[in-house]
Amino acid sequence: MAGRARGSARALLASVLAALLALLVSPARGRGGRDHGDWDAATRLPPLPPREDAARVARFVTHVCDWGALATLSTLEAVRGRPFADVLSLSDGPPGAGSGVPYLYLSPLQLSASNLQENPQATLTMSLAQTDFCRKNGFDPQSPLCAHIILSGAVTKVNDTEVDFAKHSLFIRHPEMKTWPSSHNWFFAKLNITNIWVLDYFGGPKIVTPEEYYNVTLQ
Repeated sequence: MAGRARGSARALLASVLAALLALLVSPARGRGGRDHGDWDAATRLPPLPPREDAARVARFVTHVCDWGALATLSTLEAVRGRPFADVLSLSDGPPGAGSGVPYLYLSPLQLSASNLQENPQATLTMSLAQTDFCRKNGFDPQSPLCAHIILSGAVTKVNDTEVDFAKHSLFIRHPEMKTWPSSHNWFFAKLNITNIWVLDYFGGPKIVTPEEYYNVTLQ
């Protein structure tokens, strides 16, 4: 009897430990964890386009990334006029139907939004380091092989004809946004791209024009 009791206790302990381990290693969902934007699962991430096609690589990175670092010029007195970077969620469209336009959901309460009110010029960086691509291939986030792009331009509010697409693009990939407090006066904005740099291989950045970028048809 005592042996069976000890065996049952060990089995119970093993099951509890297995459950705890599953909680520790399972991805977070809905709060910036994996599967955010529907691209983190390696089985879903499309293959990287040929690196010699820089415009296509740029559109690919924009589409599969669901957040980036936006650099603006600070309006804070302590660092006025200095570069100021912040991480922002974004989307260029529903998975598989990207437009190439990075859409943002901003509030006047955000420091970056305050900066943009004074100077709308900004630079946005997005990297495949946020997907499984670089981890799977053993690329450090700073390695050029871990493709990333730099987009420069002006951030503006979207107009009435574009607001529905911007809303759908962001909310389908960031569903938590629907619950953010309306008292923060959220609005939809986009980066009007004027300059594009692609770093996806050794030898320095590749320059892509906005015309080349938007002429790409993603498969």
